[in-house]
Amino acid sequence: MQDYYKVLGVPHTASAAEIRYAYRKKAKILHPDITHRDSDEFRELLEAYQTLSDLKARALFDQSYAFRGGAESAGRSGSNRTFDYRLWLLSRDDDESRAKLIMYDLTHGNEDSAVTEFKRMNMSRPNFRLSRWFGHEDFMDYGYILAEELVLRREYYDAILILDQIIKMEWKFHYFKFFFEEVEDFTRHIVLNNLEGTINDEMALDAWERALDLGLGKKCDSAVLMKMADAYSRIGDFETARTCRAAAGQIG
Repeated sequence: MQDYYKVLGVPHTASAAEIRYAYRKKAKILHPDITHRDSDEFRELLEAYQTLSDLKARALFDQSYAFRGGAESAGRSGSNRTFDYRLWLLSRDDDESRAKLIMYDLTHGNEDSAVTEFKRMNMSRPNFRLSRWFGHEDFMDYGYILAEELVLRREYYDAILILDQIIKMEWKFHYFKFFFEEVEDFTRHIVLNNLEGTINDEMALDAWERALDLGLGKKCDSAVLMKMADAYSRIGDFETARTCRAAAGQIG
């Protein structure tokens, strides 16, 4: 039986975020759209990802594969590390260290801590930007994982702020390539299904205005404008509400 963890290049203790990150990283090299040929290696990669990203399938795989230590655990037990990188980051309060702490926790099984710290930094430091401290590829990968974690915790507005940056970066760098449709679908779903009634109208309007700039499609834009019209009506701005409805009608 193939060791799916080795296929993905992650330890068997890998978090869900690490598994998603590793899959996207390798798929960008092995995908048939890139190699222009069928690839057994890519099929193995996809099979490994589909198994390990499903909690029940992963548990069954772990039981059947019966990990019993081996080189990985031996390497860990033989190491004599005296420097704890996470503790060092925790001891520092500059923006760069806090940004790196968020990403470290995100990919080392501490997703709750990563989201909590991200929220704290956003609220306490208005100029805090994760993208400032990472190359655009790392930010786009880690940022997308963070957006997924934020949505799991119903932090929809913060997720949209990150996805807004990621999509605009993709226009310039074309990093996600064939995964970009997944990013757009994810953003579209949040915009159309998760904002209304979960955050205040002012924040929702800001998120919807951002969505209109992202080119998510005419159908999405029309639906967004109707949601904006309803929100403007609720806050008493009936003239802008009429303008939004008219614009939605023009899109058809």
